[in-house]
Amino acid sequence: MVRSASSGRAGDIRDLFWDGFRSSDKVISFAVEMLVPDEVEDDLGSSARATTTFLRYELKLGYSPPEGEGGVGRLTLLWEELRHIIKSDAPRHLKFRHNAQHFRNSVVKGHRSGKAYLSTELRDDVIIINVHGDGGSRGKPQPRLAERAGRTVLSTVSTNDYPTILAARREMQSWRRLALEPSALRTPDNFTDPRRMETNGRHLASSLYRIVHEAGRTNEADGEEAVYARVAGRLSDLTGVTVEEIEVVSDPVREVFTLFLQERGGLRLPARALSEGTLRFLALCVLLEDPEFTGVLCMEEPENGIHPANLTAMLNLIRDLAVDATEAIGPSNPFRQVIVNTHSPGVVQLCDPGDLLLAEAKQQTMDKKNIVKSVRLTPYEGSWRASWNQSLGFTKADIVAYLTAPPHAQLSLPMRSA
Repeated sequence: MVRSASSGRAGDIRDLFWDGFRSSDKVISFAVEMLVPDEVEDDLGSSARATTTFLRYELKLGYSPPEGEGGVGRLTLLWEELRHIIKSDAPRHLKFRHNAQHFRNSVVKGHRSGKAYLSTELRDDVIIINVHGDGGSRGKPQPRLAERAGRTVLSTVSTNDYPTILAARREMQSWRRLALEPSALRTPDNFTDPRRMETNGRHLASSLYRIVHEAGRTNEADGEEAVYARVAGRLSDLTGVTVEEIEVVSDPVREVFTLFLQERGGLRLPARALSEGTLRFLALCVLLEDPEFTGVLCMEEPENGIHPANLTAMLNLIRDLAVDATEAIGPSNPFRQVIVNTHSPGVVQLCDPGDLLLAEAKQQTMDKKNIVKSVRLTPYEGSWRASWNQSLGFTKADIVAYLTAPPHAQLSLPMRSA
């Protein structure tokens, strides 16, 4: 996404590239290693099973200037590759702490021999993206002209003809940025509305209604009342919130779902009467109960609207949203990764140092003359992220502002003597 200018004009795609307008060599490279679902559904509703679930995807995009005046040019596809990572190499790539027997064996599946699923070659100065079948070396690859591609080749695969490429696409489609909006969270849902929560929090009530009734159909011992009780119990972790019961009521006359919270004093409140912080916390409680909510979840400043006394409850909830890497994945341990961006000293102090990455602006020389700033994400020294290169780690001295009261603080606690 390219941010638009304040005047309302559309953003310039050249801003995506290193050094913006000054650089002559406009190339941007991406690489991601991902664990994909072993079974997915294509756009026609047919199932597809990937031959292997541990993949590396690489992509290079370039910039093509406009052919005439009055344009800003366009993005071009320069390189695209999708390869498998063999199971024996998985420990070398999965550096985070995890249980090999339970977790790794449940997510790294299948086998692959032969060529990549997507590969790039140059034929007579023309860039060709080859699409290879799941059968490996068998079958002739299908070539795609990169110059004419208006999108990546991976994003065009929509049927089960190429199941592993489709699984990679489905995985990346599950990467979401959660930006919960109070107006969306407060809106009642119609019977005809989707029953999946959107990234702004819309369809909170209908999502919880679906989760509760699916739990009642599939597990009588852990049914509707148990789901409501877990959501209410988690919401009770917030200081100042007294929850007796959570319930979604369906109104057959108005054909709407409305979420209600009943306090211990007997007061019954609809979702629209709850505070913004309580609503955001409640939305995460509902996502925690949804086994269908998987993939990568990105959140910006989750502390917004949360009382400082409730930061611990919020951080514990976010940790529980992420997959437990000591257990096998399944309905009770959905495959989720959570990435949080924050400026809050309180959040930083409550995090495990091994979970932290410090965004630092570094100066770098370009073309032996131009000095530009780049952003580097640095792990904490001694953590598993820094284990392969200790020189990259940041120390407590680098984040003093997050660990101590700010200068000239007028309210602070006295320091204890040792």
